[in-house]
Amino acid sequence: MTLPGLEATRRLAAILAALACGVAAPAMADDVPWAERAITEHVDQSALKGVLDRETLLDLIDKGEKLFTAKFTELDGAGRKMATQAIIPTKRKRAPDAAFQRIAGMDANACSSCHSQPVIGGAGDFTVNVFVNEGFTNADFDTVDPQFSNERNTNHLMGAGLVELVAREMSDDLQAIRRDTLKKAREAGEPVTAALVSKGVSFGKITAEPDGILDISGIDGVDTDLVIRPFSQKGVMTSLRQFAVNAMNQHHGMQAEERFGARWTGEDDFDEDGHAGELTDGDISALVAWQATLPPPIRVTPQNEAWRNAADAGSATFDAIGCNSCHIRALPLSSLEFADPGPLDAAGTLRDGEIEGAVYDLALTEWAETLERDADGNYLVPLFGDLKRHVMTDRQVAALGNELLAQRFVERNQFQTAELWGIGSTAPYGHRGDFTTLDGVIRAHGGAARPARDAYLNLADAERSALVAFLKTLEIPQ
Repeated sequence: MTLPGLEATRRLAAILAALACGVAAPAMADDVPWAERAITEHVDQSALKGVLDRETLLDLIDKGEKLFTAKFTELDGAGRKMATQAIIPTKRKRAPDAAFQRIAGMDANACSSCHSQPVIGGAGDFTVNVFVNEGFTNADFDTVDPQFSNERNTNHLMGAGLVELVAREMSDDLQAIRRDTLKKAREAGEPVTAALVSKGVSFGKITAEPDGILDISGIDGVDTDLVIRPFSQKGVMTSLRQFAVNAMNQHHGMQAEERFGARWTGEDDFDEDGHAGELTDGDISALVAWQATLPPPIRVTPQNEAWRNAADAGSATFDAIGCNSCHIRALPLSSLEFADPGPLDAAGTLRDGEIEGAVYDLALTEWAETLERDADGNYLVPLFGDLKRHVMTDRQVAALGNELLAQRFVERNQFQTAELWGIGSTAPYGHRGDFTTLDGVIRAHGGAARPARDAYLNLADAERSALVAFLKTLEIPQ
């Protein structure tokens, strides 16, 4: 018997002896092999510095996967007795009647409870929809009334590290244009207008005055700070780190020290559940590393000859009717080095410079070599998207405009272009997951997507079928 096993046996013997003598037994130890907790050891952030070597990165990824699939218990700190699911730490007026509630959370035991189809890190069915609201100062709600919350389907996370890296580079491009435009206007002594274009995607324009005043009324599809926020259906989450911190609190009542600890709130146990230090900075870094290194979806070649032929025809139709104007097949990426924490998060999520941090080199992954390169040596990220928000409804086609709340100041009828990579594996469709077919969700495209939608409707039945055949080849690897 190993020493740890012998110690556990002694602890159990002491408990049984105490009970036999009528003496109150001590509280059950939480370090025995059968302890009802998911986290037995926290990740040490101080060990994560600089560019991690392959062995260290793989170890961190493994720890992240364990946290992503862990079913948290009250011994870990699951539950947020006196805290809401708000992004900004917000106290409840009173403790909830039930710890678990599908509407306002807690609503899941593990991240993988929802992100599970067809693999861990994938998407979710309608049954695991979540409810979100603005959540800054008043997030105490217990109703599905759309006046109080928006219902959302679970997106997949495959290739998420690549998406965030593309978004960072695009943000850098747009902010560099802003700086250059302000400089030119100051030097010329007259207004200067510049187009906001990054990686071939237009985000409108800005006009700088000589005195430094900036006209931002022409900005389109991105926040006025020119930061691309690539996650969520509305494009309001900046990073995987922000996403992880938010989701852990909302869905599991597991609170990250970097936002809910003394650093920001002045309290060690903000939710007053008797557990401090529920998730360390290192724990969140492990979750980020696992998500950032998930393999990107791929295009498969069907074994069925008729499907292969139809998919090839549908691929050409995809471009011909203008689907690729927003669902851009691939965006270039210059570097696979993923810095964590990143540079663009808001307060409450660790940022570059606040701790030393680490770099996860995605080139060390097994899938990195599958990425194609362009003539300039850039990696081509085949996400079939543009990381831009678009108006998706109009008076005639309004099925996607079923939300009553703006989220993070994004208008109700605006959504970020859904990345289509993986769509063949992630039915149902739409931000609420209430479209059961690809044909149905294409027909629901209005607003800026109306021309492509109308062109789709004007196709012959066989051409529409071929387009669906193509989309069905965009799968998540298993």
